[in-house]
Amino acid sequence: MNDIGINQVLAQIRTLNAASARAPAATDNGKALADFSNTLGKAVDGVAGAQNAAADLSTRFELGDKSVDLASVMIAGARAQVNFRAAVEVRNRVVAAYQDIMNMPI
Repeated sequence: MNDIGINQVLAQIRTLNAASARAPAATDNGKALADFSNTLGKAVDGVAGAQNAAADLSTRFELGDKSVDLASVMIAGARAQVNFRAAVEVRNRVVAAYQDIMNMPI
């Protein structure tokens, strides 16, 4: 790398450092924890809601409710399944990240 390239990289680093110094702290531990908890809780509630809605539609269809057709039951079941699989994938990635952090040398 020549002097011009090094100077450009140093200028970019200085610019980024100045921008990060001006920016407010991105993570206030208490607020970040509360935001993460709220987001996680809403996601779990959404998955549970989709599963409950699918179960309700399925039960109503089985009992002969004329306002519920088979297509809506199948769509609700598929939505609940996709939501659940996404939640499981997120959980798997969080566990993997935790394990990676725990296996880091001190």
